Amino acid sequence: MSEQPESRARDAAPAPRAGWPRLVRRAVWGAVAVAALIGLYFILAAFIPRWWAQRVGDQVNGSMAAGIGLGLVYGFAFTFLPAVLLLLALRRDRSWRARAWLGAGAIVLAVPNLMTLGIVAGSGSASHAGERILDVEGPGFRAATLAGAIVAVAAALGVRYLIDSRRRERARANRLDEELRARDAAAEPVERE
Repeated sequence: MSEQPESRARDAAPAPRAGWPRLVRRAVWGAVAVAALIGLYFILAAFIPRWWAQRVGDQVNGSMAAGIGLGLVYGFAFTFLPAVLLLLALRRDRSWRARAWLGAGAIVLAVPNLMTLGIVAGSGSASHAGERILDVEGPGFRAATLAGAIVAVAAALGVRYLIDSRRRERARANRLDEELRARDAAAEPVERE
C-alpha cells in the first residue's frame, strides 16, 4: 500500500519535454512566416496589377468619359473613407484595440487605390502590362484617380478642421458662459437679514 502514493507522485510529476526549446520553435515559425509573406508578395506582385487593370478595363470599356468618372469616384471614395478612419483612429480617447481595427479598416478601404498605385509606380512586368491595359481599355482612369485622391485628402483635412474649430468654439462658449455666471453671481445684491 505504501507504493501507491509514490506511484501517484511519479505519475503527477511533469514529464520532461521532448523536442526543441520554445525559443527555437518560435524562431523557426517566425522564419517560415516571413518566407511565406515574401513568397506571397512575389505571387501577388505578378498577379494583382494585371488583374486589377483588367477589372477596371472591363468597367471603363475604352471610354474616356467613363475612365475619368470611375477614376474620380474610386480616387475620392477610397481615399476619403480611409482618411476619415485614420482621423478617428488618431483620437486620444480610443483604445489601442480600436485604433488597430480602425487602421485595418482604413487599409482595406484603400486597397483599390493601392492596387492602382502598384500599377503606376511598379517596375515589374505585371505593372507594365497593367499600364498598357489601362492605356487601351481604361483611358483617363489613372490621372482621374490621382485627382480624386487629392480632392479627398483636402476634403478630409477640411472636415478635420471643421470638427476641431467647432470643438474649440464650444469650449470657448462654455468658458464665457461660466465667466458670465460668475459675474452675475458677484453682482447680485447681498441679502440683509
